[in-house]
Amino acid sequence: MAAVFLVLPLVALVWAAPLGSFWSTITTHESLQALRLSVFTSTVAAAACVVLGLPLAWILARLDFPGRQILRGLVTVPLVLPPVVAGVALLSAFGRMGLIGKPLLDLWDIRIPYTTFAVVIAHTFVSLPFFVISVEGALRATPKSLEVAAATLGADRWTTFRRVTLPLAMPGVVAGVVLAWARSLGEFGATITFAGNYPGTTRTMPLEVYTQLQGDQDTATALSLVLLIVCIAVLVCLRERWLGVR
Repeated sequence: MAAVFLVLPLVALVWAAPLGSFWSTITTHESLQALRLSVFTSTVAAAACVVLGLPLAWILARLDFPGRQILRGLVTVPLVLPPVVAGVALLSAFGRMGLIGKPLLDLWDIRIPYTTFAVVIAHTFVSLPFFVISVEGALRATPKSLEVAAATLGADRWTTFRRVTLPLAMPGVVAGVVLAWARSLGEFGATITFAGNYPGTTRTMPLEVYTQLQGDQDTATALSLVLLIVCIAVLVCLRERWLGVR
């Protein structure tokens, strides 16, 4: 019954999709514009997750310091934070009157909210925990004895990380990137709150679905089916981790 409950809405979505006009619906100017923006912002956010999250994951997995458990808990907060609350938090930090946004505006006339950069920030904020948790688990599974052996052979810490630790943890890194990218692609609440819903600038695919749902349910259903296909593709990419298929 639980499986039916989870699968039935997805089957209903495919059943309700206008398959006859599916291609023409998803290739309209508005749909392609939203898709291009979503792919671009999700890719940039995934890259930001790698740059910011990889050192953090290594610190959590390898270093023992006071407050590590608190830091790990703070990293996971965006996982359970309501998306709208995440958007309000981002506005409080980077908005025109925010903790960081106000000095940026006053000193350098930099406005972050309601821009494409704001979309990237929102995507990175909600997807970074997925990357960090995935990579931290992979690093913890990497035997420390191999790092010690590399150190005894004269490798410094950076060389050991680059030549030994990172290659062994690479499946987790790849999984984290895919999860972060997929989470970014489906982000809605924080994006619409912090970045708005402006065509060509901040209107990503989920926002386009929401917009079309107000007047054209067939288009909204077709675009939703595109996102569903992407989610299935992500599961296929992570089949060893979540589907148990080798």
